[in-house]
Amino acid sequence: MAAPYAAMVMDARNGEVIHSENADTRLHPASLTKMMTLYVVFEAVQNGEISMDTKVQISRKAASEPPSKLGLRAGSTIQLRYLVRAAAIKSGNDAATALAEAISGSEAAFARRMNRTAKALGMSRTTFKNAHGLTESGHLSTAWDMTILGRHVLYDYPQYYNLFSRRSTDAGIKAVSNTNRRFLDAYRGADGIKTGYTRAAGFNLVASAERGSERIIVTVFGGNSTASRNAQVAKLMDLGFNKAPTHMALRAPRKPPYLGPDTSPVDETVIARSQTPSTNTRAKSIRVVAAAVKTSLRPTARPVAEPVLPDALVAELKDDIQSVLAEVQTEEVQEVAATAAQVALAAAAPAAAAPALATPVAQAAPNASVKPVVRPRTLVLASATARQAEAAQPVEKREAEVVTRISTSGGRHWGINVGRFPSRYAAEKALLQTALSEMATLDGSLRKVVNGSRGFDANFMGLTREAADLACRRLQARQVTCFMIGPS
Repeated sequence: MAAPYAAMVMDARNGEVIHSENADTRLHPASLTKMMTLYVVFEAVQNGEISMDTKVQISRKAASEPPSKLGLRAGSTIQLRYLVRAAAIKSGNDAATALAEAISGSEAAFARRMNRTAKALGMSRTTFKNAHGLTESGHLSTAWDMTILGRHVLYDYPQYYNLFSRRSTDAGIKAVSNTNRRFLDAYRGADGIKTGYTRAAGFNLVASAERGSERIIVTVFGGNSTASRNAQVAKLMDLGFNKAPTHMALRAPRKPPYLGPDTSPVDETVIARSQTPSTNTRAKSIRVVAAAVKTSLRPTARPVAEPVLPDALVAELKDDIQSVLAEVQTEEVQEVAATAAQVALAAAAPAAAAPALATPVAQAAPNASVKPVVRPRTLVLASATARQAEAAQPVEKREAEVVTRISTSGGRHWGINVGRFPSRYAAEKALLQTALSEMATLDGSLRKVVNGSRGFDANFMGLTREAADLACRRLQARQVTCFMIGPS
C-alpha cells in the first residue's frame, strides 16, 4: 500500500505559498526529522552549550540504532562535528541519537526540546518522539511544517547550510555520501536539504534550489521511489520558478528567541517494593515529578528546647560567682592603697637630697647641650654657589616636540577582489558565499561593494598583505576569481 501523498511549494524569499496539496495532513516525516535535530544542535553550538570540537561518548543505545547508520561503536568517542556531518549527509540514525544525548542527556529530553522549538517556529501540527525519524506512534508532521522548518534552517543558520549541498564528506571514522546526491546533480541550482524514507512514510524530500535572485523550497511526502520522488520534486520546482516573481524583497523568517536547555518537568513512574514481599500486597506506583530548582531557600532551624537546670545547681553557681567577685574587689583595693603609700613617701623625702644628687646626674650626662658657635659671615654654602652658577647660565630654548601616534592597524591596508557583478545584490551574495567558504583567512575583514562604471566590485578590505595573498591563493585553487588590492 502506497504511503499518503502531500506536497508544498514555497517562495523562500518571503514565505509565500505557490502550491499545496494535503499540506496540513499529519504524516510520518521519516528522516526529515533530522532537520530539527540539526537545527537544535546549531542553536546549542551558537549559544555556547556545546562546541563542534566536543568529544561525544557513544552510548549503547546510539550504537544499536538500525540503519541507515554511520557505524558508531558503544564506548567510543567522536567529535560533534562528525556526528553533524553524518546526520546531515549520511542520515545516520546512530549519529542523530548521539547528538540528542550529547545536547540533552537523553533522547527523550531532546525530543521535548525539539517539540518546544517546533512550537516556537510555528510548526503547530508536528510532534517529535525521537531524534532520527524512525517510525514511532505519535511521531508525525506535515508538508507545511517541514517546509517552514527547511526555510528556518536556511535563513537562521546560513553558516551551516552548505553541509546539505556536499556530495560527500569526512565523518571521522569514514567518508560518507549524500543521500540526496542524485537530485543535487540532476536539478540546476539545487543545494539541499534532506531526504527521508521509511516503509510507513514512503520517499520524502525537502529540497531547495536557487536560480538568480529566486529561491524555491519544495516538500514532498509519500513518493513511491527515489526516482519518482525526485521527478515530482523537479516538476514542482519548475512550477515554483515559473510562478515566482524575478524581483522580490527578502523577508527572512523571524528567528525564535533562545530559550536555553530544556527545563520542563520530567514525569517518572517508580515502582516501590517491600524488602519482604507478600503475596497479599500489590506494588504501589508513585508519581515523582522532578523540576528545575529556581530558588534555594535557607532551611528553618530546628527548634531546640533550652536546658533546665536544677535549683540547687543554680544556687551553687550564684555563690561561686559572688565569691570570685569579692576576691577580685579585695585585690583591687589593696593595690590602690599600696600605690598611695608610695606616692606619699616620695613627696616627704628631704629637699637636701637634691644637691647630693646633682653631681652624679651631671657626671651621668656628659653629652649635655652646648651653645652653638656663630657661623662666619664669609662662609659661602655650596648649594648657594650652585644656585648662583645655574642662574648665571643662559637658558636654552627647547624646541617643540612632535609626537607621532603609532598606527594600530597592524598593516591591514590590503584587500582582495572576488569579482565584478551586474547588481549590488549579486555582489553581496558573492561576498557572503566567499566569506562562508574561506573563513580561515577572511575572518575579521570588511565586506565592501564598490559601484563602478562597469558594475559592482565585490571586495574584502582590512587585510594584511600576507593574509590577502594567502586568501587569493586559496580561492584561486578552488577556481574562484581573485586579485589583491593594494593600499593605494
